[in-house]
Amino acid sequence: MYSREEIKQLKQVFWTKFGQFMALHLSADGEKANWINYKTGIKHLFFKMDADKKVAKIAIQWSQSDAGIRALMAEQFLQYKALLHDLLGEEWIWDMDGRDEYGKPICQIYACLEGYSVFKEEDWPELISFFKPRMMALDEFWSSAKYAFDIFK
Repeated sequence: MYSREEIKQLKQVFWTKFGQFMALHLSADGEKANWINYKTGIKHLFFKMDADKKVAKIAIQWSQSDAGIRALMAEQFLQYKALLHDLLGEEWIWDMDGRDEYGKPICQIYACLEGYSVFKEEDWPELISFFKPRMMALDEFWSSAKYAFDIFK
């Protein structure tokens, strides 16, 4: 069992290494990208990655407090569903009525990898192999689709 501080340190080391690895790759627009803290330019719209002792998850997540705006964004993403799944090369889970860890309503489109732990360094290559192509595909998707979301700025 890890202490809270050990958990924080192990996760920090993993994400630092992942960030260093990803720094070698430019965005779809040919620019340097902050892959760990990806900026969509839309308030409350994030590309999130997380990993714990059992599951790794990558998601497009939006968390506007207004249910109507969340629904409009969901409709906009549905317009781009075929493009998103084509670039990802797989279908993701669409959860339009979720809650975050604080109980706030969120919508998310996500994929998970089970059976690998961020706390086992020997699992890190598999976690990086899960996150890297999906994050790069999300970036390519966002390069094409972001202008349709300008109304939410």
